[in-house]
Amino acid sequence: MKVIVGLGNPGPEYDATRHNVGWWVLDRLAHDWTLGPFRRDGRALCVEGVVAGVKAKLLKPLTYVNRSGQALRFLREDEAFDAGRDLLVVVDDAALDVGRVRFRPRGSPGGHNGLKSISGALGSDEYSRLRLGVGTKPEGMGLADWVLSPMPEEDEDVVVGLLPGLTEAVEVWLTEGTEAAMNRFNR
Repeated sequence: MKVIVGLGNPGPEYDATRHNVGWWVLDRLAHDWTLGPFRRDGRALCVEGVVAGVKAKLLKPLTYVNRSGQALRFLREDEAFDAGRDLLVVVDDAALDVGRVRFRPRGSPGGHNGLKSISGALGSDEYSRLRLGVGTKPEGMGLADWVLSPMPEEDEDVVVGLLPGLTEAVEVWLTEGTEAAMNRFNR
């Protein structure tokens, strides 16, 4: 089974923030793939089904972004699960301009506390990421304040406009792997 994790924070006060773009992507995937509503499963909301012949599970951790790994520890216990092959984490990236898309097959957390938590829980940095640019923070503003602030309407429109194409991109990841997704969708 392939697992796609979208990082975000629970609660309506976070819905429109930069830190929740991972949840936006998963909501769109569940809709486009007609997987039904998310249901609580332990420390995450999840939905699963078969997409393009591949069994897939979408997870939205409820542990807040900085502790996302707590919701994924169960993956480490599954001997058949190979994070390097079977896991994609969708995450905001405040080092990329709004609308930039970056698939990566592995790498360091790059200062993102949610990725640090996941790497710690899995004991590895060997998992794919889909980084979505949410814009670089303005001079004099703290990073936490930036990612927890609502996006201006024009930035939100750019990210929302990417969602249909990201459904296709994640489907390529599911069926062909990270390298194929990188080659076709990184911009």
